[in-house]
Amino acid sequence: MNFRRCKLACYTAYFTMSSIFSLPPILFVTFKDLYDISYTLLGTLVLTNFVTQLTVDLIFTAFPQYFNIKKVVRTMPLITCLGLLVYAGAPVIFPAIPYLGLLLGTVIFSVSAGLSEVLLSPVIAAIPSETPDRDMSALHSLYAFGVFTVVLISTAFIKLFGQANWQYLTVFFALLPIISSILFFSSSMPEVKTEQNAQNHPSGKRRILTMGLLVACIFFGSCAENTMCNWMSGFMEKSLHINKALGDMLGMAMFAILLGLTRISYARFGKNIARVLMIGMIGAAACYLTAGFVNYVPVVFAACILTGVFTSMLWPGALILMEENVPGVGVAAYALMAAGGDLGASIAPQLMGIVTDRVAASDFALKLSEKIALSTEQIGMKCGMVVTSVFPLMGIAALLLTLSHFRKMKKA
Repeated sequence: MNFRRCKLACYTAYFTMSSIFSLPPILFVTFKDLYDISYTLLGTLVLTNFVTQLTVDLIFTAFPQYFNIKKVVRTMPLITCLGLLVYAGAPVIFPAIPYLGLLLGTVIFSVSAGLSEVLLSPVIAAIPSETPDRDMSALHSLYAFGVFTVVLISTAFIKLFGQANWQYLTVFFALLPIISSILFFSSSMPEVKTEQNAQNHPSGKRRILTMGLLVACIFFGSCAENTMCNWMSGFMEKSLHINKALGDMLGMAMFAILLGLTRISYARFGKNIARVLMIGMIGAAACYLTAGFVNYVPVVFAACILTGVFTSMLWPGALILMEENVPGVGVAAYALMAAGGDLGASIAPQLMGIVTDRVAASDFALKLSEKIALSTEQIGMKCGMVVTSVFPLMGIAALLLTLSHFRKMKKA
């Protein structure tokens, strides 16, 4: 059976999903200016996003057999559309407290984001292919190019039409997922396993250890990718004193482009995912340490952008590693991996913020700022980058343990 249209639907769905993650942070300053929403409440929207996704991940980890996978996948883009429309209509639906509309919209489209992470990868994996690992890499590359597109369009729109018209921008991105839904409803879909095949299913402690190690790999990889993705704009503006618009265009956009190009390159030429993951973890750690310890702006700028190259395969690569070494995995395994990735995306950026605030307010930063030409805020951010380097370093250890475990399983 030809699943070409289904594959295209998965790709467009992953591309449009990027608006869920990249559009709200771009609009946060707008919400602050127009509706006087505090940074704490804006941060709660980010937390709500990832907690909702994590909840969806865990539900599918425990109860995948209770869902009609095909129906959920086909309606998933419509949930994205509904969430973004509620988000755009927040000042109209809740004129007294627009924040309630933003919060409700965030919950709705975060459900769709969680479903996308859990279901799109196993759908792609279920489509017969001679190069399944490359198909998986291509799928995840579309998210990166989506982020670049959202940043480019949003920056240009706000520059041309002003902050007050942000709702029209959001409605535009809300209508795009309808394309994916039409493609899904008009295409054949492969049968997706909800649980792992019994004959391939590791039992007892070995099963727990196998999935635990894989979840650790995707957790540390997600930490390395999402900390820089979430903090690059603020780091460039506050620590490197680069204009925000310029930093977003040259920083965030280039990060996303390199992320996508590297995934596309693996999809076209890639092999030996274990080596790719190891190089990615080592390179990510080097980039964070460079951003933390070096004071020469061009070098730090380059390190921030190059993080996109090194972290690009850490999330999809962990899924490929699972598929290559644990045959017949079902939706539950993908959901568990997505939960590990979302947990990393929640914890690491928050830790970066805590370290930055604590160090910036400390006597250590005050005394150090007197000796070097950096403010306490810059010192705080640099310390946050150094602390974040621990995640890819721990990822190296987790990967070595995982590879050793798989070698022992093959010999047994």
